[in-house]
Amino acid sequence: MNKAWILGVAVASGVTLAAYETVFEAGEDLPGGVAATIDDHGKNAFSLPAPGLSEAQKTDFVVGNSFFKKAWVEAPSSTTARDGLGPHFIARSCGACHALDGRGAPPDFDRDIQAEQPMALLIRLSVPGTDAHGGPKPEPVYGGQFNNDAVGGVKPEGQVQIRYTGVGGRFADGTPYTLQKPDYTLTGLGYGPLHKDTMLSPRIAPQMIGLGLLEAVRVDDVLANARRQAAEGRGIRGEPNWVWDAFAGKTVLGRYGWKANVGSVAHQSAGAFIGDIGITSKRFAHEECTAAQTDCRRAPSGGRPEIDDRKLAQVVLYSQTLAVPSRRDPQDSAVLRGKQVFRDANCVSCHTPSYTTGRHPTVPQLSGQKIWPYTDLLLHDMGDGLADGRPDYKAGGRQWKTPPLWGLGLVPTVNGHSRYLHDGRARDLMEAVLWHGGEAAASRDHVLKLNRQDRDNLVAFLQSL
Repeated sequence: MNKAWILGVAVASGVTLAAYETVFEAGEDLPGGVAATIDDHGKNAFSLPAPGLSEAQKTDFVVGNSFFKKAWVEAPSSTTARDGLGPHFIARSCGACHALDGRGAPPDFDRDIQAEQPMALLIRLSVPGTDAHGGPKPEPVYGGQFNNDAVGGVKPEGQVQIRYTGVGGRFADGTPYTLQKPDYTLTGLGYGPLHKDTMLSPRIAPQMIGLGLLEAVRVDDVLANARRQAAEGRGIRGEPNWVWDAFAGKTVLGRYGWKANVGSVAHQSAGAFIGDIGITSKRFAHEECTAAQTDCRRAPSGGRPEIDDRKLAQVVLYSQTLAVPSRRDPQDSAVLRGKQVFRDANCVSCHTPSYTTGRHPTVPQLSGQKIWPYTDLLLHDMGDGLADGRPDYKAGGRQWKTPPLWGLGLVPTVNGHSRYLHDGRARDLMEAVLWHGGEAAASRDHVLKLNRQDRDNLVAFLQSL
């Protein structure tokens, strides 16, 4: 390994992996930088604005919060500012999936019986081929996303059934563990059978913090991560996703979504409005009703568009400026030992600790911040165990984006659960680690050989993020 070369890349790009230390580092207690870190570690830890917003930004944040969290209703309605739900939908508001701006979870089970239909867990659909912009080709009858709810007079597309199978294993010290592998079936189909080659991709709603900061990470820094990993020669081969952005009107670097299939907060927000709630906007102007869904196509609209540019911009500003909670006990001895384990297992190669942000195009306070998201924003082969077999722009069926780890330890406090990974299958942080395969198999195997104390230290470090 050419350490000098790696150091050179790191310094030139602003990425600080080469300087990664297992002692406390100045600034790592402020993962969102000085401008976007808050000290609240309670139920509202993911819902607070970045300090230092202007008065106008604060007003937009409050209005955006309102349109993010309050439910939309069916059209026509006297509530004209919020009508237009559906016709097909998964949730009635953004906040229904991102409860308290946090992470969703799969449905609960009561004595092995699925208790409810998923809301925060959506199912993407596609068939082989690509759309006009190189993205997934929608299933011809059901479209690009399965909707299990609908307004009156319109059939829901069906139901999602989940079944878990236990996958057992042991740590090197003999301690047993059991993972749960999900299997997804679409039942009660409202419009006939799915295309025989339909591919499914389940995805859970992630926490909303720090999105604007990730938008300010320089493209060159992300690409430098890929070059660094290739130079390390340890089997890590991150790749960027390049995706169509409806607001930029061009192909851009993918930064959001479990497969880095979205390039901006604006596109993510408008795409979620139309895909999850059925709310049209200027750039997503039509409800996603296919030709076969005649009841959907006849349903009344809440206007053209149903959310105007001003309100959508306020939701975007809200999403961009949700602050990142500060670290808890980052100088604790167990946390620092866990940080060492994290490095020794080479988790740090993909979970790139820190960056200095570039210029944010619309929120200048987010520019020039030293941040600690622990992501390379790249795609990686994560092995058969996590594969969905569904391409998404440049992402293959075994590839997932390295998710940011900030706020990870506060999910139980904010959302009352500890479900992790792209579909919430992992019931705690250690299960999430043990699901790693493919390029991350060596890191998982390193963890399997740890004694209990160091396993606990590793979890303590992750919980402190």
